Amino acid sequence: MEKMQFKAESQRLLDLMINSIYTHKEIFLREIISNASDAIDKLAYTALTDDKVGLSRSDFAITITRNKDARTLTVSDNGIGMSREEMEENLGTICKSGSLGFKQAMAAKEEGKEDADIDIIGQFGVGFYSAFMVASSVTVISRKYGSDTAWKWVSDGADGYTMEESTRDVPGTDVIMTLKPDTEDDKYSEYLEEYELRSLVKKYSDYIRYPIRMEVEKSRKKEDSPEDKPEYESYTEMETLNSMVPIWQRAKKDVTDEEYENFYRDKFFDYNKPLRIIHSSAEGAVSFKALLFIPGKAPFDFYSKDYKRGLQLYSSGVMIMENCEDLLPEHFRFVRGVVDSQDLSLNISREMLQHNKQLTLIARNIERKIKSELKSMLDNEREKYEEFWAVFGRQLKYGTVSDYGAHKESCQDLLLFYSHKQGKLISLAEYVDAMAEGQEKIYFAPGENREHLAKLPQVELLSKKGYDVLLFTEDVDEFVPQTLMTYKEKSFCNITTDDLGIQSEEEKKEAEEKAEEMKGFLTFVKESLGDKVKEVRLSQNLGSYPADMVPEAGMSFEMEKYMKRANPEFAFPVGRILELNPDHEAVQALKAAMTEDPGKAKDYAELLYCQAQLMAQLPLDDPFAYSELVCRLMK
Repeated sequence: MEKMQFKAESQRLLDLMINSIYTHKEIFLREIISNASDAIDKLAYTALTDDKVGLSRSDFAITITRNKDARTLTVSDNGIGMSREEMEENLGTICKSGSLGFKQAMAAKEEGKEDADIDIIGQFGVGFYSAFMVASSVTVISRKYGSDTAWKWVSDGADGYTMEESTRDVPGTDVIMTLKPDTEDDKYSEYLEEYELRSLVKKYSDYIRYPIRMEVEKSRKKEDSPEDKPEYESYTEMETLNSMVPIWQRAKKDVTDEEYENFYRDKFFDYNKPLRIIHSSAEGAVSFKALLFIPGKAPFDFYSKDYKRGLQLYSSGVMIMENCEDLLPEHFRFVRGVVDSQDLSLNISREMLQHNKQLTLIARNIERKIKSELKSMLDNEREKYEEFWAVFGRQLKYGTVSDYGAHKESCQDLLLFYSHKQGKLISLAEYVDAMAEGQEKIYFAPGENREHLAKLPQVELLSKKGYDVLLFTEDVDEFVPQTLMTYKEKSFCNITTDDLGIQSEEEKKEAEEKAEEMKGFLTFVKESLGDKVKEVRLSQNLGSYPADMVPEAGMSFEMEKYMKRANPEFAFPVGRILELNPDHEAVQALKAAMTEDPGKAKDYAELLYCQAQLMAQLPLDDPFAYSELVCRLMK
């Protein structure tokens, strides 16, 4: 028996194939099964014009056989098979792809015609060699369709290969892998276990279009066994492991809600019904089919760094990536689903993409589709959308502000905030549509809870004018208007830091005159409080309240709290500004005490300062001193 050598720098190149191309050893089964599927596709194509084939599509199958004693795993097909020359060419020449050659030949032959029934997966000619990741030797027995002779190819992946004549009853190919001995790190014998093989087929090859069969062990009651003391016996039965036809390849009208829900549960291990199902396809520069789900509940680790976003990516029914992040933008990371496309340019391992041009086109299409479905839910199924918002609304807010607002256009129309005026969640579009006559700004107030925010003096003042205020109670809320800046040409206004813009020129003039008149009073209060405040000033926005604490321009108190929680080392306090209502009797009492009893006036200033802190939900500098102050003033 003649010993022959691999072509094309055999040993070094083969070592690269085995050890460097693939990330996970388990991928070998996907590659061998995909090759078998390609071989069947070729014979199925031949059968279209050759009656001698004698096989219909239902006759084709891929069979997995395991022998624990011999430590062999065999994948067999009844496809086109290979001649001696083809085995030398395809197995003995690394990176020579018979599937690619067939695909190119068919493309030339069928130019201008569409043939959706033939789909050749392989294109690089390296998938076969992945077997050496788990096998100490590989034997291939193949008989070409139209030939009576079979050939055996044997290699240990290290020192070339041997070939000799063999026998096989029917055309097709057997790939026999003798598994490596187990080591402390690698348990190769796992690939002989029924559960592991079933799992790998389900994971990677579930949608290969031909049945993947394997003898499985089952149990049944013995025929003569008594009912009260039943006895059982074991038996084996050939079982199909794969689904074959992906649910996303079927027309939407032919798929029931129950089938969608079962698929979602089995695929993503979520026993809650999905809130929305998106079944779509696209034709054009890149053709693909997608089946997407908006979950009803968030995974427990959704907001943790351990959560893996992305969609399952398939190429012609073969899973390429379990979590393809590039298909799903961060703001829609809650979506689960699958995408299948024949137009992807895969790298040599089929574990990632060579470049992302096609992927980018698919991702854009998917993003638009998800946004459209969510907007439709918001407009037409409000109750269901608010259910979604309760679970994933925060993620859309994060998506709005992330990447310096790069995705704000995709998110802004989907945002909801609580309306003080309407007493419910509303969108920004609904806020603008309901704006009172003369209102030019979108008003919002950040704080810890709606009950407190509703009592702010600014809210009281704006409400009297018929203006609505959005109540922000989540950390991320305040970042949203900073990112959006405007919505439908309306600017945002933080009522705790910004000018409300509601004073007339006459009112502004009156306020300036009042401030000038009470300049000495304001100086007294500032000197009484010292460095506790950056400034003391009058305000016409306090309504029935005597005083209020507002931050210096640039950062709100809520933002200060957030920064302190996020990074205490780099947090810095925001300057406090005490605002006083010149028309309130408490402020008048303070002014009067300036001349009558300066000591008491200082106590009054301290009291108003503490009250303003409490109204702003800021901690008191010294609660004990405040208690003593109140008691002293009550004497």
